[in-house]
Amino acid sequence: QVQLVESGGGLVQAGGSLRLSCAASGSIFSINYMGWYRQAPGKQRDLVATITRGGITNYGDSVKGRFTISRDNAKNTVWLQMNSLKPEDTAVYYCNANIYQLGPYWGQGTQVTVSS
Repeated sequence: QVQLVESGGGLVQAGGSLRLSCAASGSIFSINYMGWYRQAPGKQRDLVATITRGGITNYGDSVKGRFTISRDNAKNTVWLQMNSLKPEDTAVYYCNANIYQLGPYWGQGTQVTVSS
C-alpha cells in the first residue's frame, strides 16, 4: 500500500511564500514522475508542476517563474516552493506520484489560501 502525505499549506498574504511537501511511503521500488496539481472551487484540476526522476521539470504557464519544484529520490519526497503568491493561486493542492509498476497515486490535498 502506498501513501502520499502532504504538508505546508495555509493562509498567506499576496506576495508571500509557502513551501509544500509531499512524502510517499509504502511498497515503493521507484517513482517516475512526481508532481503537483491544484483545484479551485468550481474548476477542474490543473497542472502546477511535475518533475521526473532525473530532475526534468515542467510548469503550468500561470506559475512559471514563481514556483519551483524539487525532489529527493532517496526520500521519495517532492517539494513545491511557491513565491510571489497571488489570490488566484488559492486552491487545494494535490501531490501526485507515478510509481513504477503500481501506477498513479494522489495525496489527500492541502489548502492554500492567498489573501489580497
